Amino acid sequence: MTSERPRTEPETNAPTVVAQLRLLETTDLHANLMPFDYFSDADNQPFGLARTATLIRAARAEARNVMLFDNGDALQGTPLADITAQEGSGWDGPHPVISAMNALGYDAATLGNHEFNFGLRWLARALGTAQFPVTCANIKLGMAETALLPPYLLLRRQIYDDMGAAQNLTVGVIGLVPAQITTWDQGHLQGRLTSLDMIETARDLVPHLQAEGADIVILLAHTGIDAGPPHRFMENAAVPLAAIPGVAAILTGHSHSIFPHPGKISNQRHEADRGIDHAAGTLSGTPTVMAGSRGSHLGVVDLTLERRAGVWDVTGHRSEARPVQATPGTAPTAPDAEMLRAVAPAHKVTRQLVSAPIGHTPIALHSYLALVRPDPAVRLINRIQHQVAARALRGTVDADLPLLSATPSFKTGGRGGADNYFDIPAGPIALRHVANLYIFPNKLCALRVTGADLHDWLERSVICFAQITPGAQDAALHDPDIPGHDFDVIEGLTYEIDLTQPARYDRLGKLLGADHTRIHNLLYKGRPLDPNAPFILATNSYRAFGGGAFPKPDRGAVAYQGSTLMRDEIVNYLSDCGDLTPLLEGAYDPPTWRFTPQPGTSVLHCTGPGLRAYPDDIASVGGQDLGLSPSGFIGLRIPL
Repeated sequence: MTSERPRTEPETNAPTVVAQLRLLETTDLHANLMPFDYFSDADNQPFGLARTATLIRAARAEARNVMLFDNGDALQGTPLADITAQEGSGWDGPHPVISAMNALGYDAATLGNHEFNFGLRWLARALGTAQFPVTCANIKLGMAETALLPPYLLLRRQIYDDMGAAQNLTVGVIGLVPAQITTWDQGHLQGRLTSLDMIETARDLVPHLQAEGADIVILLAHTGIDAGPPHRFMENAAVPLAAIPGVAAILTGHSHSIFPHPGKISNQRHEADRGIDHAAGTLSGTPTVMAGSRGSHLGVVDLTLERRAGVWDVTGHRSEARPVQATPGTAPTAPDAEMLRAVAPAHKVTRQLVSAPIGHTPIALHSYLALVRPDPAVRLINRIQHQVAARALRGTVDADLPLLSATPSFKTGGRGGADNYFDIPAGPIALRHVANLYIFPNKLCALRVTGADLHDWLERSVICFAQITPGAQDAALHDPDIPGHDFDVIEGLTYEIDLTQPARYDRLGKLLGADHTRIHNLLYKGRPLDPNAPFILATNSYRAFGGGAFPKPDRGAVAYQGSTLMRDEIVNYLSDCGDLTPLLEGAYDPPTWRFTPQPGTSVLHCTGPGLRAYPDDIASVGGQDLGLSPSGFIGLRIPL
């Protein structure tokens, strides 16, 4: 692999110089710093940057020339970070993630899509104390050509070659983020930012950096790995980005996956023709790493560099994602003491804030079965959304239209692991419980829709389920490529989901078959839904503007766009009423949805082991506990 930089002033008589450069990556930390679960108030998390920091120090000790980078989605995701966006939280210091990164001595970072969740003013304040540069190339201010951040970096470092001699090396760094941020966070970013295509941006910039003196160019690309053909504004564009001439290495993220993945080395034929090579640790032949999420792994890329005739080339490489916990159930890596000290003040304030009691629930609320049966917590969120939307639309032209509400359950296992569920016991509710119930910083939107739109919305929601052959035994219930939080439930309708039918859309919303219909017996007030009837649909801002497999709304379709986080709307309800009992009455009656029965067929639902505390709930779905999987999930056999 060559840098393809023009060879000016060749040093024809100079000897070949060989050096080793190690690149370290964290990505998608989502503010998981301490090994602490603020939702359960337990110091037991087998991940987090404090644990990754121990791996960072070990990896630095193994090599002489080391650079550390963060690949985005670091600043949002736990109450520890959310307090920085809340007035009156009791915390007015620097962003704790930035403090931790300063303590660890990062060389550079880029932005992820969640860095924009609290707006540009919050982002600027958070980055203001960073002691390392942050770059993002494909985001511009307004409609101008002014960059939000430096579009690239030229990091000049002195490294040591294999003979121990000092050498000068200029590392060019380009930061990239999915262009969809201006859709997903439209409420904050509309008219303020313009997003450009990642592939086009990088292709234009790489030769520019080389002309400015970059000896090698690496991409900090907050984007996942998609084996499909490249296209403009591709969200998961790591494969075509890695194919750009002159890219020496690419650090990826966004999809919370692991690359290279040891378990996929022997079973990757279908990926190999697309340039995805776990065995070699490359995409399109370029050294690549993706370090999972939440500090679960440390990405390591080792490059062998040779300088001939004054030009550095990559002549060897090795990539790995080092886990902080080798296998579930084993002891994770011990946290780094220095980083714990750096975060301790914000951690203390956060624990005090989230432990304050704010209300009461008459029943336990958990998400272990949210993809199997109608869920009380989903109904709770839908009913609060309905109240907020009804109040906001009062006195408007839309006030008399039928109002429905759509929401998913936000924690349903999947790639988040066997602890990625909420479990709130009956009794007092604290702020940490609400934050666990509604983990994303979404706001409320109300859309003007038709009955046909509602039907299509539901077809997009049920793509998270696998297609089931009638009579199958222990068929996988879920499509592992579709996150469970894409499964919206619409309160105010009743319907069946026929899993023997193919999905109408793929995970990006591409139509697979217009005649694919999983939604049947769709009723409104007990009658078949009129496809032409007008409605208002209350939903969250991420979904309303095209998040997941859902379409962006037509111009004029937005009837209301809120400015308060839905999490805060739930807190406000509890502050006013103190009790969730009125909203949870009839939590299962009538059932909003059910699977179309398939006699003699069973499915396998993978869920968290915490479900075992609720035997009546297991019995309610006819479930049979098949034991724990190696990844810590319960296998639950359910008759369909």
